[in-house]
Parts: sequence; structure tokens; C-alpha cells
Amino acid sequence: MSYSTFEIWAIILLIGIGTLALRFSFLGLIGSRALPDWVLRHLRYTPVAVIPGLMAPLVFFPPVTGGETDPGRLAVAAVTLLAGVLTRSPLWAIAAGGAMLTGLALTGVLVVPG
Repeated sequence: MSYSTFEIWAIILLIGIGTLALRFSFLGLIGSRALPDWVLRHLRYTPVAVIPGLMAPLVFFPPVTGGETDPGRLAVAAVTLLAGVLTRSPLWAIAAGGAMLTGLALTGVLVVPG
């Protein structure tokens, strides 16, 4: 599908307005007020819901392997998850996953882009 220059700029402008409206609704309209406890309780689960949704396609269907599941990436995800559960620290989980990823990439077990 091909878009004209006007259509592309109109799409960019509309998406920008939508993003601004969504952010302003939280920051501008209710930013100075205290949120109810039930809202704060629900917002605590936002990272837990978003991060797996961002990471799962990269683990199970990596573009670098043509969408085929890679045992190396599954191992890295398992080590990262285990480190996160055991230490309850995102920094240690990232460090453990990064070390495993680097180790597998250096040994040639894991296919990396570039």
C-alpha cells in the first residue's frame, strides 16, 4: 500500500495528537491530585504486563533466525527469569541474562545479528 506525502504527515500528526492526549489525561488533568488506592494498586502491575509482551516475541520468534525458536535464547530467558526470581532484583536479572547472552554469543552457540 502506498501513501501520499500528505497522508503520511496526516497520520504522523494524528498519532502525535493521540499520544499527547493520552499522556495529558494522566499528567495534565490528574497529575497534581492523589490517585485512589485502587488505581495505584492496578498501576503496580503495568510493568509485569508490558515487559513480557515486549520480550516474548524476541525470545520465541527471533527475527534473526527467521522466526524459528532458538534454544540459546530460551536458555538466556530461563537464566534471566531464574535470577530475577531468586534475587528479586531487576538489575541482577539483567546482569545474569546479559552474561549468559554474551557467553553464548562469544562461543558461537547463539546467532546474533551483524
